[in-house]
Amino acid sequence: MAGTPKTAKPHYTGHRQRLRDRFMKGGADALPDYEMLELILFLALPRQDVKPLAKRLMHRFGSFAEVVSASPDSLKEVTGIGDSAVIALKTIQSGARRLARGEVLNRPVLSNWQALLDYSRSTMAFEKTEQFRILFLNNKNVLIADEVQQQGTVDHTPVYPREVVKRALELGATAIIIAHNHPSGDPTPSEGDIAMTHEIREVGEKLGITLHDHLIVAKSGVSSFRTLGLL
Repeated sequence: MAGTPKTAKPHYTGHRQRLRDRFMKGGADALPDYEMLELILFLALPRQDVKPLAKRLMHRFGSFAEVVSASPDSLKEVTGIGDSAVIALKTIQSGARRLARGEVLNRPVLSNWQALLDYSRSTMAFEKTEQFRILFLNNKNVLIADEVQQQGTVDHTPVYPREVVKRALELGATAIIIAHNHPSGDPTPSEGDIAMTHEIREVGEKLGITLHDHLIVAKSGVSSFRTLGLL
């Protein structure tokens, strides 16, 4: 009596296992960006060869960070991306942000400056429009709150210095760090950025609120007003 024929395994099964083995052995550094995307997409699309899809995502957005930071609508414009894949990719972004936030929240910010820069990049570097964020510190320079005060267009965000200081007083903060992003990718401060920063510092000083720094965040890096000698 003939045995029941075995169902052939999909051609990508061996490839998936090899990727998993390389990741378990060498971590993320053992894989290029598109293969990291494959690992994520395996979870969302378990019965599909996701290598072509990962490469399409890379071609469209350019890097792993830009893929997971893309909006759901932009991701869905890539052939083969549906809700399951979007949820998997955005979960990675949200997880990264929570990890970075955990490194700075309720801790002295000024003694862990690199963690603050990493957190700022994770939350703002790949946004398509400008946002203005305020980090509120207590008298021990511990981060007690982090809020987006304003969101704007691709190159402008309205900022109201008195509202910034008012919110600091409401939260019982004694110091602040302000941050905003440049979707253009260039973190160089504009004349408007400089003027606005000086106005916030002056309004804050009158009410006992210290402005420690203004960070401009972009894909290419982060500019610090303090480091640049602008504060």
